[in-house]
Amino acid sequence: MDQNKTAKRALAQESVEMLRKNIRNYAMYIALAVIFIVFQVLSKVMLGKGLFLTARNITNLINQTGYIAVMAVGMTLVLIICQIDLSVGFGAGFLGACAARLMTMQVPIPLVILLVLALGVLIGLVQGTIIGKIGVPAFVTTLAGEFIFRGLLTLVTEASGTIPITNDAFNALSNGFVPELFTIGKYHGLTLLVGIVAIALIFVMEIRKRRDMMRYSFETISAPLFAFKLAFFAALIGALTVVLAGYKGISWTIIIVVVIVSIYNFILRNTRTGRYIYGMGGNMEAASLSGVNVKRTLIGVFASMGCMTALGGILYASRINSATPTAGMGFELDAIASCYIAGVSTTGGIGSVVNSVVGAFVIMSLTNGLNLIGIGISYQYLIKGIIFICAVALDVRGRGKKAIG
Repeated sequence: MDQNKTAKRALAQESVEMLRKNIRNYAMYIALAVIFIVFQVLSKVMLGKGLFLTARNITNLINQTGYIAVMAVGMTLVLIICQIDLSVGFGAGFLGACAARLMTMQVPIPLVILLVLALGVLIGLVQGTIIGKIGVPAFVTTLAGEFIFRGLLTLVTEASGTIPITNDAFNALSNGFVPELFTIGKYHGLTLLVGIVAIALIFVMEIRKRRDMMRYSFETISAPLFAFKLAFFAALIGALTVVLAGYKGISWTIIIVVVIVSIYNFILRNTRTGRYIYGMGGNMEAASLSGVNVKRTLIGVFASMGCMTALGGILYASRINSATPTAGMGFELDAIASCYIAGVSTTGGIGSVVNSVVGAFVIMSLTNGLNLIGIGISYQYLIKGIIFICAVALDVRGRGKKAIG
């Protein structure tokens, strides 16, 4: 009996210690859970029924988050190397308008996407060269870029104002779903299968990671806590899978975001380039002395950001089926806030693209929930600002530093 009490006490202490050490990583998951619960309750009280956690709204939320999520992935790398990109908002709007304009010229959709992505990379290369080679600060360079892209967006759209997009294949990128190949009862069979495979992959990767850490004598959590962690992720993915399978299944937005996150996560965690990026964020001078070509890496990071900006612009234009003169307004704020909420350090060197995507869901869940219960845009900006300050304050306090005004 005493042994059981001692074991439970030790497990509780370990859980508290793990939460304390990783509060910056776990905070967004806690915030996301709180947002889901609060808006489900508020919609029940204010609208007569809980609408937030319905399959339709969750699917809508995922599709709405796609364009911010991919830009947050690119922004994560920029922030890790202690830089900033303020041009991604109207940059995405301009590049989305370019896609719309090309389609009015009957350019094939695959070529439209490739051309716009290539233009995004080129823009990133130019900005990265100005920052890395000429030495103009990133804040100034990308702020100028924001003005330039706002002007270019106006030029592209001034002839007709809003440019409607009627191509079904293009609009399906943010509004379409994977075909229903088979069903299991009333559920989308392929979605259930993908969910099961995803859970299995997470189990395999986590077990392999734990085994490798134990092999090299790194500190690991206890077996009961590890089992709870696996059960938590399985329950989370399983619940999401069932919700999506009960509606229309997996959207193409999910596929796009998962592919992008997988590629970037692999680069950051398993390649020399990823080590260079983290090294530059930790100490730029030390990285340079270690033989890292910091200028080339910086330019590459901004080229990557340009590509993600273009993809974000494509997804947004696809989502609203048009390109508008105001497209992209505030996107840079949501992308940056997503990263800081996700635990990207204000001093560089720390960050995860997976967490940044979760941070994007926090931001967009907040927007979705506030819209659902009828809160005005003015109050939405106030709430987002408060959350942004709290996220940065958490980072500063976590590092034992004082903000110097």
